[in-house]
Amino acid sequence: MLFKMFKRLPRVLACNNSCAVERRLCTANLDSFIDSKDTLSKVKRMEINGLPIIHHDGYVCEFPIRHRFAMRKFHGVLRFLKTDNVISMKQVLEPSAIDPDFLKLVHTPDYVERFLSGNTSVEEQRLTGFQWSTGIVSRCRLETGGTLLAGQLAMEHGIACSTGGGTHHAFPSHGAGYCLLNDLAVTAAVLFKECQVKKVLIVDLDVHQGDGTACIFSDNCAVFTFSMHSEKNYPLKKQMSDMDVGLVTGITDKDYLAHLHSYLPWLLESFRPDIVLYDAGVDPHEKDELGKLNLTDNGLFQRDFYVINLCVSRGIPVATVIGGGYDKDINMLALRHTIVHRAAIKVWQSRIMGG
Repeated sequence: MLFKMFKRLPRVLACNNSCAVERRLCTANLDSFIDSKDTLSKVKRMEINGLPIIHHDGYVCEFPIRHRFAMRKFHGVLRFLKTDNVISMKQVLEPSAIDPDFLKLVHTPDYVERFLSGNTSVEEQRLTGFQWSTGIVSRCRLETGGTLLAGQLAMEHGIACSTGGGTHHAFPSHGAGYCLLNDLAVTAAVLFKECQVKKVLIVDLDVHQGDGTACIFSDNCAVFTFSMHSEKNYPLKKQMSDMDVGLVTGITDKDYLAHLHSYLPWLLESFRPDIVLYDAGVDPHEKDELGKLNLTDNGLFQRDFYVINLCVSRGIPVATVIGGGYDKDINMLALRHTIVHRAAIKVWQSRIMGG
């Protein structure tokens, strides 16, 4: 048996547009978020010179060099995209740090305030894998702001890609698994808050289940969470996404892509999202230290191109984040993370620019 699937489809597919309006995430009262309208107007005024790439040098902070989480990879992603002439610096846009009020749309006010002020406990920090620092707070806020900017730019231009993001293990009241703020959930929540969307599909193809995201949106019929991951991998205790596809250890390109092709077109047609937030984790790669799956570079490229092209071909904007990846060779890891940007460029040139 190649996969294990759980569904809560009747609740989601029966949801009509009024459901999103009834929830607190979408409201006409934007006055409490002073910068919201300014942010939207700035996004619309941004000069776009090709596929929008969102990056900030602040995605990296002072951090133990031998840590399993290779934070320097974020700089490497941009470096390879530039040196390989995949992008020009004219395409690169810097995000602002996320507003703490936006964080409170999906995280508890208590957790947000304790995290920002450095008052999380030693046990809470152990669960995340990070020791608290002001640098960690800054990079997390910038990274979350980057995913939000990618979502906003995707709504305007069809595709946008961050060089970071994918912190899907963060729960409402705590972080976990190298994830402190759930950037995908915050982005969806802000897009609802600004009434830019009525339905969001989160496609999470990181090798680890998007458990935090699933928990956050477990009772929200306006968000559909789809996670295709290694079944026998972290987290040990899985949450219930709207659709989970748990893959067997060692699955290769052909079978992996067959599963993706089986589900994604149906999800897009059935749920009809206004945007797709795509976590393109590279930890399903055969050389990933934590992945347990056997995808090749070409398999990851085919996966990313398929997701982005399928969305754009149906007129659905897509914002991408790089998700997880673990390799002692930080250059190889950073290069692997550029696969999603290379796939997006190909779709941009063929679909958006008509090349």
